[in-house]
Amino acid sequence: MKLKVNQKDLSQSINIVQKGISSKTTFPILNGILIETKNNKLNLTGTDLEIGIETNIDSDIFEEGSVVIISKIFGDLVRKLPNLPVEIEVKEDNNMHINCGNSKFKIIGQSSIEYPELPKILDEISFNIPKDLLKTMIKQTIFATAQNETRPILTGALLEVKNNQVSFVALDGYRLALKKIPIECQNEIKVVIPGKTLNELSKILDDSDSNITIKFTSSHILFDLGNTSIISRLIEGQFLNYNDIIRDEYKSKIKVKTRYIQQSIERASLLAREGVNNMVVLDISDEKLVITSNSEIGNIHEEIPIELEGNDLKIAFNSKYILDGLKVIDSEEIEIKFVSNVSPCIMKPIGDETYTYLVVPVRLASND
Repeated sequence: MKLKVNQKDLSQSINIVQKGISSKTTFPILNGILIETKNNKLNLTGTDLEIGIETNIDSDIFEEGSVVIISKIFGDLVRKLPNLPVEIEVKEDNNMHINCGNSKFKIIGQSSIEYPELPKILDEISFNIPKDLLKTMIKQTIFATAQNETRPILTGALLEVKNNQVSFVALDGYRLALKKIPIECQNEIKVVIPGKTLNELSKILDDSDSNITIKFTSSHILFDLGNTSIISRLIEGQFLNYNDIIRDEYKSKIKVKTRYIQQSIERASLLAREGVNNMVVLDISDEKLVITSNSEIGNIHEEIPIELEGNDLKIAFNSKYILDGLKVIDSEEIEIKFVSNVSPCIMKPIGDETYTYLVVPVRLASND
């Protein structure tokens, strides 16, 4: 194999495929990046068998071939090279010789024969979605996936397509995040995507409105970004019926400026972290919301103006769960609906029907 490639392009591509490589693998070859040359393209692949990422770069190819190179060493080395053309040659012994400016290196490689092939996905079932919208959908839901493995299905997000609408849903037993947008797709699709896959995809997506194609099989999903493809296993199992959890009824509804409530809860959470359950108490009455937090090292009292419809209410929450939702809402004002101090509240941006965030309260002691 022999080629010449731009250092900056090569470094960016290595950074992309490294997101598919796990440092905990028991298969030594999976610590490496598969490097292949064909059709005047340099192809790089990284996988941990759960997620696989492949990207290609325009290069001057003088001799085709393939090799596997240890990811960390190759990536660190290329990142520190000057922004000049990089000449790469791999001999029959799989050793890689790298020349860039006044720098010359040799890295010991491995044969690519044992490197696992990524699954092939035909686009029999697929739809297109703008990159910026997909990135927003991930940002507004992914934090609500479960972090422990006791219920594996909840470590992923449900992607559901129905009636020309795509929904992302994540829940962990304490909160639920739902984002939905209209798309053009006649198929009905219901799959659960691992949270790790969506996290890595989000880091790769840019903020452009150009389309990405999403393709499916019964066991895998493929995100086709053009020069880069991300393929992932799906999580098997039945996702919870989230429609049963989201109810539109309420006995109290408040309208409040997003910035006011977020900043107040952020301050209250500084003390809440020192107490039990990160608890902050919301006392709703008349035209004000009082937010309090008590711990052994002190207490805090915040008041912000609201518009209240319905009953007064005193309710407590884990401050982290409330803040996670507030941080991903872009609208100036939100509405929060309450049924009782032991029922989940529902938070929505005003003027945006596409996002719903639900949080389960913390039970207040009877003397609170």
